[in-house]
Amino acid sequence: MVFSSLTFLFAFLPLFFICYYTAGHFCGLRGRNTVLFLFSMIFYAWGEPVYVLLMFYSTALDYTCGRMIEKYHNAGNMRMKKVFLTVSLIGNLGLLGTFKYLGMFVSTFGSITGLPVPLIQIVLPIGISFYTFQTMSYSIDVYRGQVAAQKDIINFAAYVVMFPQLIAGPVVRYSTIAEELNARSETLDDFAAGLRRFIVGLGKKTLIANTMAQTCDSLFANSADDLGVIGSWVAIIAYTFQIFFDFSGYSDMAIGMGRMMGFHYLENFNYPYIANSVTDFWRRWHISMSTFFRDYVYIPLGGNRVSAKRWIFNIFVTWFLTGLWHGSSWNFVLWGLFFGTILILEKKFLLKLLEGHKILSHIWALFCIVYGWVIFTHESLGSLWDYTKAMFGAYGMTGTGSTGAILLLQRAEVNTVFFIALAAAVLFSMPIAGKIKDRLSRGGTAAISGKMLTLYDVALMLVLFLCTIQLAMGAYNPFIYFRF
Repeated sequence: MVFSSLTFLFAFLPLFFICYYTAGHFCGLRGRNTVLFLFSMIFYAWGEPVYVLLMFYSTALDYTCGRMIEKYHNAGNMRMKKVFLTVSLIGNLGLLGTFKYLGMFVSTFGSITGLPVPLIQIVLPIGISFYTFQTMSYSIDVYRGQVAAQKDIINFAAYVVMFPQLIAGPVVRYSTIAEELNARSETLDDFAAGLRRFIVGLGKKTLIANTMAQTCDSLFANSADDLGVIGSWVAIIAYTFQIFFDFSGYSDMAIGMGRMMGFHYLENFNYPYIANSVTDFWRRWHISMSTFFRDYVYIPLGGNRVSAKRWIFNIFVTWFLTGLWHGSSWNFVLWGLFFGTILILEKKFLLKLLEGHKILSHIWALFCIVYGWVIFTHESLGSLWDYTKAMFGAYGMTGTGSTGAILLLQRAEVNTVFFIALAAAVLFSMPIAGKIKDRLSRGGTAAISGKMLTLYDVALMLVLFLCTIQLAMGAYNPFIYFRF
């Protein structure tokens, strides 16, 4: 089940909130957390009932390890404390390695050695990269003494399987919502703000990301020599906006639903495409993932408080793992190392060189970001090289293949709807709404603010209506997170 479906919007979500608030009225916080846990399991089991067992395993493993780590910390037994941290790390990384990377490593081993190794095909459990990172970070934080171990198994299970951020993030650390798991209050204002945020995310996903996806997926299905300069750039620009509005849309929906339940998740995106450097981009893009690798990989390795050679090593290890986290294919590793290399170059001299050149630095950042998505979408070096050549004119403006870019663009429905969605994508990639709100709040009155809020709510109802129509018509609605 995905958020952008009629079943979720008009059956699962309303029924959940009815049960959630009813249980809260009669049974308090424990009742609400129990309903959250049960509905989250139903949500996950809707598409993958067998892999619910993995959720139980992950929950039981880290709940037990957290309790034991705290117990032996209080007893002053550092050796056993480390033992249970190690058990948690091996258990989580073993789960991730088996289900996500085993087939990739076995296939690579066979290719390198030439041995007839069997092809291993394991269905990737949805959301495994998110919930294993969350539970692992919990055990690490308990070990570091940054959070207390959760005593209530229902509260901890609700954290692990919480459906708003289960399948597409953000990576919600236990420390972020520890207090709210144990004591929170839901208000009408919070519910309204969360609902608004949810509809914004749904609009991003359904009206913008899906439109971009239909175009880029149609174009990517063709050879690079057919695409030429025009087709290749249209496809990758469409993908650039698809992945942002898809990912940030899901984060908005997760943050909105969390707030409707009384949770306050941290922001996951901060207008990354306005970045003036790649360094700035990674402060704005998928913030929960970036800070995870910073706090649990980069800093423990020594960060930048080491020698120059060691710092470069730390950067490459961190970005190797960041790339690998995104999928079981070596192009993701290449993508990570690509950005790691650029970050080193920026730190060494490029940021100083670009300082004071705002337009040039923004163009530099956008080019690196867009080409990064080219690497991200091509699983073989051969196809990556062909696509790169197409982008820079090796196959002409419209391609030299049998079909040609102009006909492909027509088949990909690059029409009025596409250009409206593209204009919206460009507009909403910038903090326009925030600036309007700030200006109104500085010079306006409470009456004006009230009218603007009413107008905003009317616009959101229109967005919800358009999304419903799109979904009811069976419009293209891909789920990009299956690879994660």
